[in-house]
Amino acid sequence: MTNLTREETEALIAEVLEIYPEKAKKDRAKHLTVNDQSVEQSKKCITSNRKSLPGVMTIRGCAYAGSKGVVWGPIKDMIHISHGPVGCGQYSRAGRRNYYVGTTGINTFGTMNFTSDFQEKDIVFGGDKKLAKLIGEIETLFPLAKGISVQSECPIGLIGDDIEAVSKKASKELNKPVVPVRCEGFRGVSQSLGHHIANDAVRDWVLSNRDGDNSFQTTPYDVSIIGDYNIGGDAWSSRTLLEEMGLRVVAQWSGDGTLAEMELTPKVKLNLLHCYRSMNYISRHMEEKYGIPWVEYNFFGPTKIAESLRKIASYFDDTIKAGAERVIERYKAEYEAVIAKYKPRLQGKRVMLYIGGLRPRHVIGAYEDLGMEVVGTGYEFAHNDDYDRTIKEMGNATLIYDDVTGYEFEEFVKKVKPDLIGSGIKEKYIFQKMGIPFRQMHSWDYSGPYHGYDGFAIFARDMDMTLNNPCWGQMKAPWIKDEAAPAVAAAA
Repeated sequence: MTNLTREETEALIAEVLEIYPEKAKKDRAKHLTVNDQSVEQSKKCITSNRKSLPGVMTIRGCAYAGSKGVVWGPIKDMIHISHGPVGCGQYSRAGRRNYYVGTTGINTFGTMNFTSDFQEKDIVFGGDKKLAKLIGEIETLFPLAKGISVQSECPIGLIGDDIEAVSKKASKELNKPVVPVRCEGFRGVSQSLGHHIANDAVRDWVLSNRDGDNSFQTTPYDVSIIGDYNIGGDAWSSRTLLEEMGLRVVAQWSGDGTLAEMELTPKVKLNLLHCYRSMNYISRHMEEKYGIPWVEYNFFGPTKIAESLRKIASYFDDTIKAGAERVIERYKAEYEAVIAKYKPRLQGKRVMLYIGGLRPRHVIGAYEDLGMEVVGTGYEFAHNDDYDRTIKEMGNATLIYDDVTGYEFEEFVKKVKPDLIGSGIKEKYIFQKMGIPFRQMHSWDYSGPYHGYDGFAIFARDMDMTLNNPCWGQMKAPWIKDEAAPAVAAAA
């Protein structure tokens, strides 16, 4: 199918909604829209950050996932206790490919699962004593851990355990931070509130720890990378470019991050924010309290990389501005070769996205650098300020969907017929069984990094490898009838 007109896209949305009861149809209609680049405020055309409808297949996570799985979990030299039943900790363990340097179990703990393993008796009698004992055991077994966070699961909030009192007492006894995080999964409407709660815990328990300490020697070019979770090595790719242009990266978190880096972040001159949704809260706090400006950046694809490097450089003197131009020029031949190789194979291919965080808008430029077009995009847990940023990136009359249900997404794909889908693990096998090329864009389908110029080469290779794989021509979804079969049978 060629690109849809505005009228056709509106008709498609109405057709997909037709199956719902009237109340559900009215609610879901607010979350689906046809993009209009002239709109300045997305709240005029789409609703977001609302509770998912009961009975539909939502792809969202919970507040615990947003805190432990995203913000706190990748801090490598702290131990993060999943406080509650064992399942939450096990499900969130090591699934996001947050790469880090260190010796696991000695001075880094990112892929390990620490849980209080709540049982029925803990629900009845409370788990504070068990938590205190667990913290003591952790200190005995893993003395090189720089701190501990207590990530609350649902039962903790329901029974009213006082994790703050336990944490304060343990912190005093151990002489290291023990951070209580009230991220029970039932809070909020998605993992987004978990991000906010985790940011508040960083603010209240970590960020001011070195406010009176001036022993750290600063420079005019100190920056921090915030909201890059180093999936597949992304943060390392980004850090390379920043250092090559003359900046000093003092802190990088959460991916491959440490407690000390978090504590030093208030010393920097500029905060570089990658994932706006999950870390804008702490960035705004540092701007208000410490006067540190923050800027969003996008290192997906050469066009956006160049824009971001120049934007970052604008906060510094001519030395850094010249450094940015030097970096862009240095990698020009490399990325032009990548485009020359892959663009002829990918030109005109159409993509539909449904992801979380920043990717539904940030990766659009990388696809466009390869001659591809994103014809539909949406977020699992966005707020309207995310859609404000997305409207200008998408073409007119393209589809935008918020908290899209499994049914809606499948129906949109059947009608729009994209060449490629980029979404998560829950959607991957559905669309592959439909015979549609698919990339898992939460953790890069076990590939990466995708950030930076080197990452762009890997991104282009992966898209080509997926789209042009001959396997798609050899398979057909089992529910699609072979129209030629009756004719063959009749001829026999």
